Amino acid sequence: MAQPQKGICAEPNLHAQYLMFNVIDEDSQVIRAKLAHILDVFEHYDNEHYEAMVSGVIAIGSNYWADLYPGLIPLELAPFPDMECDDRHAPATPCDIFIQVRADRADVCFAIGSEVCELLKGHVELFEEIKGFRYLDGRDLTGFVDGTENPRGMRKFDVAVVGDSDPDFQGGSYLHIQRYRTNMDSWQRLPVKNQEDIIGRTKEDNVEYASADKADFAHTKRSSLKDADGKSIEILRQSMPYGDMSVKGLFFISLANSPKPFTLMLKSMVFGDENSTYDRLLDFTVPETGAAFFAPSLTFIKRHKDS
Repeated sequence: MAQPQKGICAEPNLHAQYLMFNVIDEDSQVIRAKLAHILDVFEHYDNEHYEAMVSGVIAIGSNYWADLYPGLIPLELAPFPDMECDDRHAPATPCDIFIQVRADRADVCFAIGSEVCELLKGHVELFEEIKGFRYLDGRDLTGFVDGTENPRGMRKFDVAVVGDSDPDFQGGSYLHIQRYRTNMDSWQRLPVKNQEDIIGRTKEDNVEYASADKADFAHTKRSSLKDADGKSIEILRQSMPYGDMSVKGLFFISLANSPKPFTLMLKSMVFGDENSTYDRLLDFTVPETGAAFFAPSLTFIKRHKDS
């Protein structure tokens, strides 16, 4: 099987750098070569600073893919599912290339990000960069533990990595991002019990409510779905908080072997169930960006660097 990029199923880190680019160079062969070179940058820093647990992901936007790799299209590649209902909107944001850098040292993330931007200078425009960080014991800034439902161990590869169903793109992953901005003042004014009801978990000790005690609007109910056979529809989350003293939020990242689980989850959150009961967490944290990508395997990127 083709080798997935290391960052797809890497363990959580303390720091992250998220870089979003739009391409301004029509020479796609140059871009393909540059992306392969970035893999070498990741590997160099991983070897030089092994204690930092360096990993990276290169992902190509759904709207740019055909320009970069003409004639080769992942089977389920699709644009970001822009959704709007009442005052809730999950918008799509044009983005050609997304690069994630993670490590247990902020300086290493910065150094890698600097080299990546230098490599791509003149070929792309960097239109957004976000620094993610681990908060306390893996919590979102709302105070609740994040990523509790993530698959563990080798199960992560089953969930996040394309297999035999699309042989040309084995080892790749469908990746979606959203930058959420949280109204911390409104959230913190809520009593803890109300916060717990909205999340569907206890805040301090991270115990999920029993199904019978969970409201239909609870985040854990709206974002954790099951198929017709009662089997969980899973994604691998790599989200991290971001922010400063003025702006705070969550940089959400979904990885899966198909874009369908993310689309179903977002639809459940924004539009709700058959009674239009939506995810009440969206009253306090709002998606400001959204983009869909495919993160091809290491094998694919290296094979096509000179084509």
